[in-house]
Amino acid sequence: MKKIHVNGLDKDCSQIVLGSMMFTPSNMEFASELLNAYVDAGGNTIDLAHIYNNGESEKAVGLWLKETNLRDEIVILDKGAHPDENGPRVTPEAIEQDLQESLQRLQVEHIDIYMLHRDDPTIPVEVIINALNKHIQAGLVQAIGVSNWTTNRIQEANEYAEKNNLIGFAVNSPNLCLAKANEPRWPGCVSVDEKDKKWHTKNQLPLFAWSSQAGGFFTGRFTPENRENKEMVRVYYNEVNWERYRRAEKLAWKKGVTTNQIALAYVLNQPFPTCALIGPNNIEEFQSSIVASSVTLTSEEMKELESD
Repeated sequence: MKKIHVNGLDKDCSQIVLGSMMFTPSNMEFASELLNAYVDAGGNTIDLAHIYNNGESEKAVGLWLKETNLRDEIVILDKGAHPDENGPRVTPEAIEQDLQESLQRLQVEHIDIYMLHRDDPTIPVEVIINALNKHIQAGLVQAIGVSNWTTNRIQEANEYAEKNNLIGFAVNSPNLCLAKANEPRWPGCVSVDEKDKKWHTKNQLPLFAWSSQAGGFFTGRFTPENRENKEMVRVYYNEVNWERYRRAEKLAWKKGVTTNQIALAYVLNQPFPTCALIGPNNIEEFQSSIVASSVTLTSEEMKELESD
């Protein structure tokens, strides 16, 4: 499996990142089967978050790491500071609380990539960067990143870090997929636009894309006439996306793969380092993603897919 480099890490990250939202200690047989298959396929990066299943996903991955003794081979990507019922939580206190709880649940001494799950633009970037650097200096975190931040805020934070000899954000995790979102899938989420892609190309900052296959939009399960899935209709139903679906379908036939695999390959063939977060429900879905990771798209094919 292809890998990308992330500044601050002592090992590279596989382009296919295995999600953990489907794992809990109560389904360890399924979790272990999928995690073992992922490692056997050459994967080494697991996506977690403090809020996933109220911490049960972190506990499940922690149990698997202990059972397999694979901690040194795995890149743990974890996220904290997600808003709660009272609003944003991007404060030094909330970051430290979530980080410490995640370390305990995972039964590990450090987290390789620690991301902030949301932004709070009212908090100055210097407060956030200073807080995260404290944890880097303590050896609890190797690299830091953000999920659902604007590139303007990332730029501001990294400029502050550079001027003050601190470590800035090494990764960004917004939504990037072939389908264009009509509106955020969840409140506070950020989808990449053309300006963001140009920024990433210029800065070569790695991007870890969530919902990289648009919630199954390219699987063939949906049609313009079938409007039963209200969320899919709200977020992805538009003529631009149906045209992109048709072009992806045509290219898939030419390459001997599925339309959904072309959609994933689109994310992995950007002109900047990318990884795709996946959440397969079974081994077959996982294996489909592995096939997609080996599909190469030319710049002409990429332009054709995304032309409007």
